[in-house]
Amino acid sequence: MTTASKIGLFQFKGCNFITNIHNPEYLAEICHFEIKESDVITVTYPKSGTTWMQQILCLLYSNGDPALVQSKLTVERVPWMEVPIDNSKDILLPHLRVTHLPYRLIPKTLKKGNGKVIYVARNPKDVAVSLYHFQNYVTFLETPSSFQEFLEDFIDGRLIYCSWFDHIIDWYSHKDEFDFLFLTYEDMKKDLKGSIQKICDFLGKKLDEDKLDLMVEECSFKAMRKNPKANYEHVEGKHPKGSFLRKGIVGDWKNLFTVAQSEMFDRIYQERMKDFPFKFIWDSK
Repeated sequence: MTTASKIGLFQFKGCNFITNIHNPEYLAEICHFEIKESDVITVTYPKSGTTWMQQILCLLYSNGDPALVQSKLTVERVPWMEVPIDNSKDILLPHLRVTHLPYRLIPKTLKKGNGKVIYVARNPKDVAVSLYHFQNYVTFLETPSSFQEFLEDFIDGRLIYCSWFDHIIDWYSHKDEFDFLFLTYEDMKKDLKGSIQKICDFLGKKLDEDKLDLMVEECSFKAMRKNPKANYEHVEGKHPKGSFLRKGIVGDWKNLFTVAQSEMFDRIYQERMKDFPFKFIWDSK
């Protein structure tokens, strides 16, 4: 099956995008976007903590005030770089953006060192499982016929935003071109307060202990899942029992991967990532 034949996807410059969310004309303009020194771009592969970072950055730039995250939708607070902005709605924090874009499609001025980049990575087995459930839920993507077929597509990059392997390797190999902070989903789960402090230090922000504790509370998975402005409950689903924010845990891949699938994936991972200097956490301890 070719990439172009996947329901709900189209290809632009070798990357797969969602037909009813993205458009080629807008994507073609992105390379010319002006990135300012004050801009902060969070980069993730899908299902790697993007919504989490939107929540964290919004709270950080509102000085820890929860009113904003409880009154405005996530996309109205920290919008997507690759999605046209609805001009009828006020973007409250225009210098903040999130993106799943591969390195090669980002604005030229970002490559020149303007702004700051935060890259959040997640172990690919959990990414695959989360993305599988996501495609089973949202109406704008094809429902996988089986996890085996989905896993093969994931490994070969036939899904949204193509290859996880290419995405992280390309971005990490060019990290020295940016003012760059590399975080992992697993470390954020293990020590959210410490991770928020790292983000504060990177961005030159200071919060007192009380506001830092408040941020940790507001950015917990439990709080975000209850918050209708953060949990993407407005996204149409295929069935009423599903949700955009599902579990948010480390090691959920063990509930879906068979032993054979895990061993096969491990072999491919070792080959593709043999020169990558970072080791992922695969399970919560």
